[in-house]
Amino acid sequence: MEKLKDRFLRYVAVDTQSCEESESQPSSAKQLNLLRQLRDELLAMGVEAQLDEYGYVMGRIASNIDTPHVPKIGFIAHVDTSPDASGANVKPQIIENYDGGDIALKGVDGLYLKPSEFPELLAHKGKTLITTDGTTLLGADDKAGVAEIMDAVQYICAHPEYKHGEIRIGFTPDEEIGRGVVKFDVKKFDADYAYTMDGGDLGELEFENFNAAAASIRIQGRNVHPGYAKGKMKNALRIAMELDSLLPAEQKPEYTEGYDGFYHLIGMGGTVEEATLSYIIRDHDLLLYEHRKQVMQDCVDFINRKYGEGTATAEIKHQYFNMRKEVEPHFFIVEKAKQAMEMAGVKPKVQPIRGGTDGANLSYMGLPCPNIFAGGLNFHGKMEFVPLESMEAASQVILNIISLFAKGV
Repeated sequence: MEKLKDRFLRYVAVDTQSCEESESQPSSAKQLNLLRQLRDELLAMGVEAQLDEYGYVMGRIASNIDTPHVPKIGFIAHVDTSPDASGANVKPQIIENYDGGDIALKGVDGLYLKPSEFPELLAHKGKTLITTDGTTLLGADDKAGVAEIMDAVQYICAHPEYKHGEIRIGFTPDEEIGRGVVKFDVKKFDADYAYTMDGGDLGELEFENFNAAAASIRIQGRNVHPGYAKGKMKNALRIAMELDSLLPAEQKPEYTEGYDGFYHLIGMGGTVEEATLSYIIRDHDLLLYEHRKQVMQDCVDFINRKYGEGTATAEIKHQYFNMRKEVEPHFFIVEKAKQAMEMAGVKPKVQPIRGGTDGANLSYMGLPCPNIFAGGLNFHGKMEFVPLESMEAASQVILNIISLFAKGV
């Protein structure tokens, strides 16, 4: 049997970065390299599996018990990595028995992962940490989840004495760009309930997330020779900076936590003639979320009043809703996850997701789908790391959830 660590290292070696500018499904063809691999590995283990034209891998494991009315339970993870940082040529570092000190990221001279900057490291002292080398992200979001699901499947297939009901496995592309389950066929997946293995640190359990939108702002300027520009030039770059300054200064990711929402500038570019701004807008409260979208439009309207109609245009697109409304009527699935964690010696930490998962959209598509920790931290950048022991605990939690449903407890 393949060890979980080795499986995870195999998966992060495959570049699966999604592409927000692409209109294809999946957004990047290279995601299919890992998706095909996963389908083939499932088939090799004797699991019924297929990869459809949209890049969804779906697997089915038949029940081996006679107990009636056992729910069909799914486990889902995404294969793509964030466009925020390169996922190509990932060179992981293995830090055994972490001593609590600074970790040199050896791909970049002078770069360290430090507890003084990331104090959560100290909670994993004595553990085996897998880090980046400082040149790429790691890809634990969400290849840790992928590896944990596959590790659990491997155990089930190798241990026919392990009793379980119907199990469904799903791997998706494009979660990082908000399109992970746009074409996911919930009816075909055929699960009663599911869990995404896409959370962060050990013990995290989430059934509520942000409401989310993306905003693309275009600024049309007017370029004139700077020696003769007085009263004529409209510098699109400066107008873009002014628009950003109109947003509440304290409502940015770096100043918020818990249930706080934010406006996040994720891209900016252009020239004197034309500039663009890209934002994501987030809030757990639906009314505040709608207010935030209106504030963004109000800023655009102000710029147009000041500099002339058509100077600024906004495209604000909804991405996903808070799943809490759809999960709470089935809260026993959250309780099952809490119990499964306690069985694995993990203290559950029920908290809101300061982000989103495929589970949010799936919950609104009729498949209630809380989110469980995959173990990684500092996602989307070169400071990302994952403790091996957290991944092993997540795999055990999957098996415990399946057992609890099979036993009806």
